[in-house]
Amino acid sequence: MRKRSVARESALKILYQMEMTGREPSEALPAFWQQEPDHPQDVRDFAARLVEGIHAHMPEIDGKLGEYAANWQLSRMAVIDRNVLRIGLYELKFAADIPPKVAINEAVDLAKKYGDHDSGKFVNGILDKVHKREIAPPGPAS
Repeated sequence: MRKRSVARESALKILYQMEMTGREPSEALPAFWQQEPDHPQDVRDFAARLVEGIHAHMPEIDGKLGEYAANWQLSRMAVIDRNVLRIGLYELKFAADIPPKVAINEAVDLAKKYGDHDSGKFVNGILDKVHKREIAPPGPAS
């Protein structure tokens, strides 16, 4: 598995733990790496970038998710789906060095691996809408 994919998977686990325990990134990151000591530094750095970035932009990210997840309250989403969407949306909106297609594909892969049967489709649908409406350049005028 590629290093950034491993880092995203680690970030998902850390975000999940943060949500369940109420910990801040400053507590959750060292605690996670203590349990998972074998990850190289570049994986740790990218996971920390994601976790800290998502945490810093949480109100905006959750607001966008609420806007695009029609008929879904954020609090009623599965915890895994919600955090996968946060990772994907953070990468789409705040990580200019990550191509949108990569951000969406990685999020869908995480959703398929850790979510339920329909999580991949759910995540893809929301992130694709965000991408088309807010990230992708507009098409030629008719």
